[in-house]
Order: sequence, then structure tokens, then C-alpha cells
Amino acid sequence: MARHRALFRAIHRRKNPRLRQSDITVTEEAQVKRAVKATALGNAMEWYDFGVYAYLAVIIGKEFFPSGNDTAQTLSSLATFAAAFLVRPIGGMFFGPLGDKVGRKKILALTMIMMSTATLAIGLIPSYASIGFWAPVLLVLCRMVQGFSTGGEYGGAATFIAEYAPDKRRGFWGSFLEFGTLIGYTVAAVLVTSLTVWLSDDAMQSWGWRIPFLVAAPLGLIGLYLRMKLDESPAFQKMEEGGPAAERDKKSFKDSFFGQWRAMLLCIALVAAFNITDYMLLSYMPTYLTQLGFGETGGLMSIVVVMLILMALINSVGRLSDRIGRKPVLMAGSVGFFVLALPAFLLIKQGGTVAVFTGLLILGLALVCYLGAMSSSLPALFPTDVRYGSLSIGFNISVSLFGGTTPLVVAGLIGATGNDLMPAFYTMLAGLVGIIAVAAMKETARQPLEGSPPSVATDEEARELVETQRLS
Repeated sequence: MARHRALFRAIHRRKNPRLRQSDITVTEEAQVKRAVKATALGNAMEWYDFGVYAYLAVIIGKEFFPSGNDTAQTLSSLATFAAAFLVRPIGGMFFGPLGDKVGRKKILALTMIMMSTATLAIGLIPSYASIGFWAPVLLVLCRMVQGFSTGGEYGGAATFIAEYAPDKRRGFWGSFLEFGTLIGYTVAAVLVTSLTVWLSDDAMQSWGWRIPFLVAAPLGLIGLYLRMKLDESPAFQKMEEGGPAAERDKKSFKDSFFGQWRAMLLCIALVAAFNITDYMLLSYMPTYLTQLGFGETGGLMSIVVVMLILMALINSVGRLSDRIGRKPVLMAGSVGFFVLALPAFLLIKQGGTVAVFTGLLILGLALVCYLGAMSSSLPALFPTDVRYGSLSIGFNISVSLFGGTTPLVVAGLIGATGNDLMPAFYTMLAGLVGIIAVAAMKETARQPLEGSPPSVATDEEARELVETQRLS
């Protein structure tokens, strides 16, 4: 019997060789902070661009589409908003596998250039009154470039931070990616609201709406500079050291998608729940409040205050997910949307600043559970050699089908049924999808990423890890 146990331990050691301290990735906090800052700023830029478009949807509808029915113009504008999401999966299929071959840093710099350039161009397009049919054509073209570049943005950004962060603090550092999302939305909302207050309606419609799009150019340059200053992620560097480039070059869409089908389905479901609720609150709500007769400025400012509260909470939620696990935090958000969406929208329908703000805050507190834990949960679904590609493809397929279409789908449902509580029911459906997906996922908090060695913050932690393994 003793011989059998000794033989078993020997076989186990061959299959699971002991870690040496040199095998463990040590990333100092200063390095992680630089990576997080550059990546989160790029994400902020992305969502600033999308937020500006969403908040100016009504004006853009009047500027770029034939005059007539105001509802038809708004729906045309929202359809153009959704059009960008149709090409996001193509961008994910292109940039994602490329990021697994040539590195995360280069692709993230490229997507930043494309995104900021397309946003700037929207601010320069002449109106329908000036060039007729070409105005909406050029608008759609710029939105398609935005969507294509964004297809490589989130998957790369989430991968980059996850691969830089120590295992025990991946939730905390990952939460800064969505902190960047909220910054982007907040800056967009504040700028649009300020212009609405300072300018007359005619000035805003004539030229004021262009200013937020023109601001994209300097923001993009700052983000590009920060990203170019970074080193490649430690996990990617380890992978390069461990295998020939020829093997990585063989990785393709097939490897990223079909080779990870279970994780891909789980990713799509999680992202659907996350993005429907995210776009419902942060993108569609200004249009919804306007249609309910609530003042445009008051609605935007209520959303801004809610986003500031979420920004104050998000890193604590990320830290909590490191302590108690990703699943409990994500489940809390999913159950919150399923149970509280209807009461929240009933409050919003009542009108009045207090009721509207309370309803928005309820939705926001459920959303912050997703915001704080999703960026660290999604990259952990996939192994290092196909992580960028798999996450980009799965994320963007889901966003294209469910997230970016949310404003258009909900507006269409309200128009078809006459029931202005349809957003609540759609949010509840997203919450139910989230509950099922979270129940099916594995807990990944405080564990190494699949295909990568353990990652720690100090040499002392690395020594302790090796010693703990030796004694086990």
C-alpha cells in the first residue's frame, strides 16, 4: 500500500510539477497602476463616444435624417446607434485573435486611434439639410468604424488588466475598467447637459451638439500616449517565453470560438445580462425620461448623480468579489434586476425628481454588482493563448445581439404595445438570464488564470507560495 501511495505521488508530481519561484509572476503595484490607468482611460474614451451619441440621439435624428415625424427621426438615430454593434463581432473576430498573436498592447493602441478618429469625424459631418442623403450615409459609416474598432477594445482591455493583476486582487483592479466606463458616460452626460443649459435650443441644434464629438481628438491622443508607454502583459510575455511563435500563429477564430464553446456560451449569457441592464440605465434612460415628459436636463443630471454614486462604490464591490467570490456578487446583481426592476420603473413613471432619482438609484445599485465583478470574471473563463480572441468574439456577439440593440428594441416594444413599462420587463428578463449564467459558472476569485502561472504582488508572496506548496 505504501508503495502505491509513493507511486501515485510520483505520477502526480510529473503531471503537476512543483512551482519554482521563477515560475511565479511578480507584478509590483506601480506597474499594475500604470497598466490600469492606460487601459481604463481607453475604456472611458470608448464609452464617452457611445454615451455622447446616446445622449444626443434626439438632436442627431433631426440633424441627419429627413424632417417629419419626430418619433421616426429618433428611431432612425437609435437604429444608427445599434448599427455600430452589428460590426462589433467582426471587429472582435479580427482584433481578438490578432491580439493573441502579436500582443495586447499593439492592438489596444490601434483600436484607440480608430475609435477617436471616427468620433471626431461625426462632429465634422454636414447636416442632411446641407448634403442630403450623404449625411446619414457618412454617419452610419463612422458608426461602423467605431463599432469595428470597439470590437477589439473591451476584450483586450479586460484581458490586459486581468493578466497584469495579482490573483488575490484581480477583482479590485479589474473594477477600474468599468470605473473608466462610468467616467466616460459621466463626462459625456455632464458636457451634453452643460451645453444644453448654456446654449439656446437653436444653437445646440445648429452647432453645439458637435462640440462633444470634437473633444474626442485630444482625449484619444492622451489615451494613445499612455498605452504606448506600457510593457506587454506579464502573462503574454510568459507565453512567448514558453512556446514558439509559430504555434501561436496557428490560433484562429476556430480555436477561439469552437475550441471554447462552453466558456463562450457562458460568456455570451453573462454579457447579455450585463449589457442589457448597462445600456438600459446609461444609454436609453435619457431618451425614455424625455418621452415620459421629464425634463431632459433633470434626467441627465439624475443619471450623472447615480453614476457618481456607482463610481464611489465600484472598487469596493471589486474588492468584495476578491474576498467572497465573483459568484455571490454577480448573483446579487442578477437577483436585484429580476426583483427590483418593476418597482424601480414604477417609481420613474411617477415623475418628480425624488421618484425618478430613487428608481434610477435602485437600478444602479444592482448594476454596480456587475460593474465591480464582470471585468475580472470574463477573462478568467478562457486560457491565456486564446483569451483575447475568445473574450472579444463572445463579448461582441452578445453585445451586438442584446446590448447595443437595447435602446432600439425597447423603444420598438413601447411603440408596438403602448406599454411604457416594457423596459422593466426587458430588464427582468436580463436578470433571469444572469441568474442562470452565474449559477453555471465556476468560481475563479483568488485563483491563477487558466494557462498562466500564479501571479502575486511581491517576491515575499512568491516565496510563501512556493513554501506552502512544498509543505502540502
